[in-house]
Amino acid sequence: MTVMESASASTSVKVDACATAPPAHPRPEGHDRYTISEVAAFTGLTAHTLRWYERIGLMPHVDRSHTGQRRFTNRDLDWLSFVGKLRLTGMPVADMVRYAELLREGEHTFEERQELLEATRRDVRTRIAELQDTLAVLDYKIDFYASARRAPERPSA
Repeated sequence: MTVMESASASTSVKVDACATAPPAHPRPEGHDRYTISEVAAFTGLTAHTLRWYERIGLMPHVDRSHTGQRRFTNRDLDWLSFVGKLRLTGMPVADMVRYAELLREGEHTFEERQELLEATRRDVRTRIAELQDTLAVLDYKIDFYASARRAPERPSA
């Protein structure tokens, strides 16, 4: 597994990359300065959500232009992609913020971060099992109705 740094230039935060290929960035490294509206368009998040992420500590420090506008980087996009994956797991926002805090604290928090992710993985696996059971019921019902439609009509008595 590779490790990518994900943060603005003034703050170095490491994020474990997913086993899949990293997301394509709209701009090459070194030319990756995005406004909040560009990041909103690219990620599907609203500008309000991005500001909120920053305010609650889920987003690391975002650099600012000389006029005070936020300037996001490819590293920030990578971090937001990871946060999106955490959101899909159903991880509570408080746990995501805790993970981000631990990440900023450094390598001595590896164990605690791992435990947080393992707990989330257990929750996801439980939900997957519940969904598989539900899918089996749906498949049964669909098969029942399909075979009932195929059954020859009974002669009337």
